[in-house]
Amino acid sequence: MTAKATANHSPDNHHLQRILDATHHNPFEYLGVHHDVKTNRWQLRVFLPNALHVWVKIGQAWQAMIPAPSQSLFTFAATAPLSAPAVLKIQPKGQTEPYETLDVYGFDSTLSADDLYLFAEGRLYEAYQCLGAVPMQVNGVTGVRFAVWAPNAARVSVVGSFNQWDGRVHAMRVLGSSGVWELFIPHLTEHDLYKFEIRNREHGYVMLKADPYGKAFEARPGTANRICHSHYSWQDQDWLQQRPRHDWLHTPFNCYEVHLGSWQRAPNGHFMGYRAMADALIPHLVDMGYTHIELLPIAEHPLNESWGYQVTGYFAPTQRYGSPDDLKYFIDRCHAANIGVILDWVPGHFPKDDWALARFDGTALYEHADPRLGEHMDWGTYIFNYGRNEVRSFLLSNAYYWLKEFHIDGLRVDAVASMLYLDYSRKDGEWLPNVYGGRENLDVIEFLKQLNMMVGERFPGVLTIAEESTAWPAVSRPVYAGGLGFSMKWNMGWMNDILTYMQLDPVYRQYHHDRLTFGQMYAYSENFILPFSHDEVVHGKRSLLEKMPGDDWQKFANLRLLMTLQMTMPGKKLNFMGNEIAQRREWSVNQSLDWHLLEDTTLGHDLHRGIQRASKDLNWLYRQQSALHAHDFDQQGFQWIDCEDAEQSILSYVRRGKDHSFVIILLNFTPVPRHQYRLGVPQSGYYQELFNSDAACYGGSNVGNGSGCQSDPVPWMNQPASISLNLPPLGGVILQLQ
Repeated sequence: MTAKATANHSPDNHHLQRILDATHHNPFEYLGVHHDVKTNRWQLRVFLPNALHVWVKIGQAWQAMIPAPSQSLFTFAATAPLSAPAVLKIQPKGQTEPYETLDVYGFDSTLSADDLYLFAEGRLYEAYQCLGAVPMQVNGVTGVRFAVWAPNAARVSVVGSFNQWDGRVHAMRVLGSSGVWELFIPHLTEHDLYKFEIRNREHGYVMLKADPYGKAFEARPGTANRICHSHYSWQDQDWLQQRPRHDWLHTPFNCYEVHLGSWQRAPNGHFMGYRAMADALIPHLVDMGYTHIELLPIAEHPLNESWGYQVTGYFAPTQRYGSPDDLKYFIDRCHAANIGVILDWVPGHFPKDDWALARFDGTALYEHADPRLGEHMDWGTYIFNYGRNEVRSFLLSNAYYWLKEFHIDGLRVDAVASMLYLDYSRKDGEWLPNVYGGRENLDVIEFLKQLNMMVGERFPGVLTIAEESTAWPAVSRPVYAGGLGFSMKWNMGWMNDILTYMQLDPVYRQYHHDRLTFGQMYAYSENFILPFSHDEVVHGKRSLLEKMPGDDWQKFANLRLLMTLQMTMPGKKLNFMGNEIAQRREWSVNQSLDWHLLEDTTLGHDLHRGIQRASKDLNWLYRQQSALHAHDFDQQGFQWIDCEDAEQSILSYVRRGKDHSFVIILLNFTPVPRHQYRLGVPQSGYYQELFNSDAACYGGSNVGNGSGCQSDPVPWMNQPASISLNLPPLGGVILQLQ
């Protein structure tokens, strides 16, 4: 590094006073090695308030630096050029052993103009490699480069366990007009904690903030970041090579939605770690036949009860379950077991914690200042300012980070409807229209398109899934075709209709038959996922089992029937943990699922184990039968046989595969068995009963058809032939032509 040419300064000048007051905007002007052009002398200044003695290495010898009266500034003058960064030996106050380090104000900036340009343009997709705390080597020196965006700050410092949290010691430089502050500090370790201390330019107050790009946090209730070095060696190269070629449109997608902290707890009630989860959870996924797991948000969040949806550390896997490398191990193990990993991602809002993103540099930086644009009143959170380029760089690079560094296979984007509509959950006067007077958030539309194009271009084969609950058109259609570019969309309308219907006493279901059938009116307008998610089993909504009417036998029969409907209707599948064992109580984030229910023998039947067996058999049938997944998004994969038998509350339909195979599904939504029920079939022959939700092994009454039944040459229901069969009460059967 070249020394800086300056005029001569005395230790008590205004520079030193500003450093003592922690108000200096650019300490590089004064500290470090400088050349006085008037006297042709070289001077080194270091500010070390915790040092008793300081020496500088000149050649092979140590020379004592002269302390200023403040006992915080140490200087050394020479007639010969001084090298930078200077090598220092420091004896701290109260300690006998000195240590060696290098002067932090002797390192040049390592952030390129191109990086700063792309960041300001909203196109720095790997911003996490530039901002935050990045371990690196500079001129052969190992250390950490700190960088943070705080354009309205008068001064920013790195504070931490390595400098007694003193904001005067490691004040940063600002890089031109970018608003980005930077400092390289050598010799830090993974044990070091840090934050940014920010002095607001306008009001002068000082804030202590966590790093927006911080990749690890200390244990709660602490809120400091931890220096993070990854040492993980991935073993999933085959998975990543095959992923771009995977035909997800026409192959099974059956996702198990999980909250890691409450799927299962350790015997002492503590959280299981990512590695322990790999040993316990992945075998369950494989055995049950799921193809994917969706993790409720695992980015750092302080409050369990937010379920992870109020994020304070967007780049930091929560330390509740272990280190970032532990999470990589879990994902690697999933891939080894042929399980894809979907991450629940929350770019729609963030909490108001004063140590995190909120009012980051004393102004509305990541959020809108106007609450009509910048606050979710229902959730008590701030809304990102999607029109600000640096915020888009933050969010897009966050998505990139999870996909690149953690090999995530898909992002389920939370609360898309709340992002798209300016008047979402707002009354008149509580929102601002767009420039055209409309309610659509134009900045969000562009952000989502940019997100999906980035994922498609940089990570082919990775899925993006929208939790979008309105009739917004073309959510899962390509951007070039006028869509938002998502791979799939949750079908919230279908879910609401079906659960509303299933909660009715069967005697009233005949009057609401259209709730079963209406979904087919729009089923192919999007690439839909049929979800029974965590949102449906909390806040007084009751568990899926307890939504079902009737006595215990009827509840379980209804639940098996509901599962049969979901797994045989067009659309990919998602179920929240606990659905597969008929959890009785609502989900609680603070305790394990009730796995003991699998030992329940109510009514002499193993009802919970029966639900688990039925769920497992349906999952595997869905995977094995092309007819049940090949045309999930295509009208040619579905045909009604009879959708109008409202009086008996019976549905029947055909699912067809790409290989010309087909299966027939027959569902009875009343507790009345229908003996010798005649059903039209597309072809003559013998129809094997592949699945019967009323089978005794599932806890049912075992009304069925044995191995199957032979068709009759009797045209029926606009079909060329028909079969006469027994239809179980509150039951569904799946038939296949042999």
